[in-house]
Amino acid sequence: MRAYKVLESCKRDSTDLCEYMIRREIRVSGVSRERIIERFEKMLDTMEAAAKHALDAPLKSVSGITGGDAYRYNEYIKSRGSLMGDIPAAAIAYALSGAETNASMGRIVACPTAGSCGIVPAAILATARARNLPRETVIRALIVSGLVGLIIADNACLVGAEGGCQAECGSAAAMAAAAVCYMLGGDNDACFHAGAIAIKNVLGLVCDPVGGLVEIPCIKRNAGGVVNALTSADLALAGVKSYIPFDEVVDAMKSVGDALPAKLKETALGGLADTASGRELKNMVFGQD
Repeated sequence: MRAYKVLESCKRDSTDLCEYMIRREIRVSGVSRERIIERFEKMLDTMEAAAKHALDAPLKSVSGITGGDAYRYNEYIKSRGSLMGDIPAAAIAYALSGAETNASMGRIVACPTAGSCGIVPAAILATARARNLPRETVIRALIVSGLVGLIIADNACLVGAEGGCQAECGSAAAMAAAAVCYMLGGDNDACFHAGAIAIKNVLGLVCDPVGGLVEIPCIKRNAGGVVNALTSADLALAGVKSYIPFDEVVDAMKSVGDALPAKLKETALGGLADTASGRELKNMVFGQD
């Protein structure tokens, strides 16, 4: 599947990205429209719970080396406000909460992966809350995010072990950017421009989890990823276009991922994982090598 073909089909049928994805799912899976919507409603329920799970009290990870940052940041924005503004601040808190829920073995939706699970929910939920958008709009945006993720999966990859963190947090940011753009009235082209900008912003981002755990730097990269998504959506809604089309950006991401050395693709052998502090944290969890 390629974005340009999706756009051609949407133009021919006078439809939008959400409707395209629903029709495709009906055709490919044989599942009814009602059942597809129901599945996304259940995903949204899980996303909402994870996005708020770690906000009201500190939540520690299973390893014990991370936790409490979602609570800490939420208390900060309640007491002092944020440099970021209401939507980005809420999105950062939600993203941290979702990622910390994952690190504590809570229930999340991998969108597209567990390590990047906070980005899509945080972007759409914070935007929907601030703009008072109906739940139906949120679900349709979530479906659009799935379409973007599917295109990336078909032409590049979604996992850090193959493509680096650009394939995880980068793909999630692209999915979220397109979804937010869709929610706020962006047309089909604008949604793909938003996704392209989001990937370009983190092209080459390595996957270097300390101790091989999806905690450091993964949790904070969810916070950075959602700000990237919101920025990209805002640019696209303003009429800013990506000079490199979405499909070519995805192809570039694959090329860059293929070129990354193995130690920078989730092996915990390079980057932050190979710093003195990174090795010390690993030893705290697993003992001395």
